[in-house]
Amino acid sequence: MAASTPRSESWNGPGTRELVALMAALMASNALAIDAMLPALPAIGDALSVATDNRRQLVITAYLIGFGIAQLVYGPLSDRFGRKRLLMLSLALYAVFATASGLAASFNLLLGARMLQGVAAAGTRVLVVAIVRDRYQGSGMARIMSLVMIIFMIVPILAPSFGQGVLLISSWRHIFIGLAVYGLVLALWAGLRLPETLAPELRRSLSVRAVGQAVAETLRTRIAIGNTLASTLAFGGLFAFIGSIQQIVFDVFGRPELIGIVFACVAGPMAMASYANSRLVTRFGPRRLLLYALTAFSLAALLHLVVAVAAGETLWSFVVLQALTMACFGLVGANAGALAMGPLGHIAGTASSVQGVIGTVGGAVIGYIIGQNFDGTTLPFLIGFALCGFAALAIATWTNREKPPAAAAGAPG
Repeated sequence: MAASTPRSESWNGPGTRELVALMAALMASNALAIDAMLPALPAIGDALSVATDNRRQLVITAYLIGFGIAQLVYGPLSDRFGRKRLLMLSLALYAVFATASGLAASFNLLLGARMLQGVAAAGTRVLVVAIVRDRYQGSGMARIMSLVMIIFMIVPILAPSFGQGVLLISSWRHIFIGLAVYGLVLALWAGLRLPETLAPELRRSLSVRAVGQAVAETLRTRIAIGNTLASTLAFGGLFAFIGSIQQIVFDVFGRPELIGIVFACVAGPMAMASYANSRLVTRFGPRRLLLYALTAFSLAALLHLVVAVAAGETLWSFVVLQALTMACFGLVGANAGALAMGPLGHIAGTASSVQGVIGTVGGAVIGYIIGQNFDGTTLPFLIGFALCGFAALAIATWTNREKPPAAAAGAPG
């Protein structure tokens, strides 16, 4: 079977373009829930009496913790009951807890609702990866996920502007109401257009032994766990950027009105890199592209740090050099994910959930640690970013020192 060929010949769902758009919209529910908050953090802090600026970052971190931990539940459930019903439930709960966040009367209640919204949204991450893996494998999966990421990455460009727009005409609470509406629209779209993708004969038992075996297989398969850890470190840098960008633009450079433009300038190259990856991966393979991308990512992060130390940082030097680094990041996620999922198609739901927990919780913790070292300059952020890049490169190089079986069989490696 060619790596780019869909796994089922009896598909009665949407065509490739609509499937990519739907998967991207589902993934984007998480980016929207995170990035639309960035312009609103000061207003949330003022309204709910948050004493320190760094503590406002918990609005992001609470969501990410709930999002990360809950993924471990969705995977085994989706391997047993299928993908679609679980997706409908997660979208409905996403809307409910977004509404609860908008109604929260205290910061602690907001954090609780945000964590539960993350718990609900965890289903979209696990199920998108599982659905794509149900249909594709190898470089074909990497290509589809790259196309998904193109649209997915447009959301971080637009989300802060959405948040700013809401703040211009209304309260920060209405940002959460907008998220609830978005979740309900996605539930309607998926409910009407997406069929079940897991074949009945592939459904697995929910017994402790069966789930434990699937988790153990995911953790002990070198190409799976190694690429997951490399991706986790790279995402730690991304989460540090998301958690710190509001303070960097507002406090370091004193240009709060430019946060949407800055975010767009940095996030835009990631989308362009994902498009390039969708064209290159079938020629060069995810393994080679991942190693090239992490090398470039690490060197770009180091260059940014050196420039900031030697010449000082300006807003536009930050934008240009961070955009260069994030463009390299745009080649990491889809390739690392495809490599990590490659040998685990028979346990795609559980494997996706285990990898998602490690990637999201690990990335959120790394990002939070970097963010909490903010000292009024960009240096802690840049040091953390460079360290993440080189550590990810070292792990990926060790993990992928040999071509995976699919590559040896003829697919690009």
